[in-house]
Amino acid sequence: MHRLLEKDPWAKICAPGGKYYLTRNASTILAFAIGKNWKVCYWNSPAVDSDAKSVSHIQPGNPIAMIGAHTDSCTLRVKPVSKKQSDGFIQVGVETYGGGLWHTWFDRDLSIAGRAFVKAGDGSYTQKLVKIDRPILRIPTLAIHLDRQEKFEFNKETQLFPIAGLVAAELNRRGQSDHTPSSSTTEEEADYAPLKATTERHHPYMVELIAKEAKVDPSEVVDFEMVLYDTQKACVGGLNEELMFSPRLDNLEMSYCSTMGLINSVHSPSSLDCETAIRLISLFDHEEIGSETAQGADSNFLPTMVRRLSALSLKGSGEPDADAYEQTLSKSFLVSADMAHSVNPNYASKYESDHKPEMNKGTVIKINANARYATNSPGIVLIEEAARRARVPLQLFVVRNDSSCGSTIGPMLSSSLGTRTLDLGNPQLSMHSIRETGGVYDVEYAIKLFESFFEHYSELEKKFVVD
Repeated sequence: MHRLLEKDPWAKICAPGGKYYLTRNASTILAFAIGKNWKVCYWNSPAVDSDAKSVSHIQPGNPIAMIGAHTDSCTLRVKPVSKKQSDGFIQVGVETYGGGLWHTWFDRDLSIAGRAFVKAGDGSYTQKLVKIDRPILRIPTLAIHLDRQEKFEFNKETQLFPIAGLVAAELNRRGQSDHTPSSSTTEEEADYAPLKATTERHHPYMVELIAKEAKVDPSEVVDFEMVLYDTQKACVGGLNEELMFSPRLDNLEMSYCSTMGLINSVHSPSSLDCETAIRLISLFDHEEIGSETAQGADSNFLPTMVRRLSALSLKGSGEPDADAYEQTLSKSFLVSADMAHSVNPNYASKYESDHKPEMNKGTVIKINANARYATNSPGIVLIEEAARRARVPLQLFVVRNDSSCGSTIGPMLSSSLGTRTLDLGNPQLSMHSIRETGGVYDVEYAIKLFESFFEHYSELEKKFVVD
């Protein structure tokens, strides 16, 4: 697989039969495989000799089979100035990212992961991925003896700060006392710095841990973006090992399934020989906070990528076809893959009586009359046919009329692209909790469904005439 950059001239790099990937902001990922017949799809005309290779009969605007998902999950993020301490405890300032079930973050063994920007000796700046693989943080609850409230309520600004240790232990580690002045330099003795150093904005030992993982000196860490995560590993559970207990199922499960579906669909050396379409996945960042960023689904990322790919179809003159982009969109299809709600047996009344998805009963097609999901009948029929060929089950879901409905990247992408779109996802419990629950067999069902979608879309697309 060849890595692309957005600044690359794709027309000189991409070729039929090739496999490519690229990222934006190192958090949104696009991967695609080009069918070997992407540029040589001929019109059905008796005047065309089947053995002829005349470019005058090349059909521009071939279809793209797309699956879109998102990589981010609700979490806590370290603030730009996080250094805090109170009553003998070292604390770390954090801010909420997305609409998490924040009460589930109390009394968990937490650590940090993310990226650090470091300055090299030649003055260049590079990013390093970092994961502190041990518990260093914890958000403590208040003992019931001190507050017998019926509901667990807390202030997210003042009571959601994790503790990172004791002030006395940190001073002892550094060989200081409460009265030991910290070393400092005057402005004349050091280079001017617009911002305080990272070791002043954050606890020095946390910076040291980040630097150690990045294999650099702490003085080289200029800035970082760190989020908190639960150090407890995902596991298989249930009496018959039919369940998964894991963080971030929403939406890493769908990101994983779509990636594996694409990989499996091009595993055979001959898998792209007769393919006239492009098989593509786009995994976006920032869905949990609205997608309105440069790397979010509501950006120009996917429309720009599709436009550049459609330009690979040529007219007889060898020049890009003016209508190729619009033709490509009209023939393409987007599956918006985001986790769905399984029925919760303790709250069964919250679900519409005829639409209660169950775990390990197949991927859920999500439908909403008010277009919170992008699904419509042509998409349902197409996905049903892909599922039939893969021999995997599907389920249908709508919310109750007296209940609010979440949304996905599906409506915003279908609106910006104008291409046919369907929303689906595997059922799960405890969505947006620090630890969620899903079905083991649904993972295999989704992978097979996506593999079938990629393998059969260029054939099925011709059979669905709506406009």
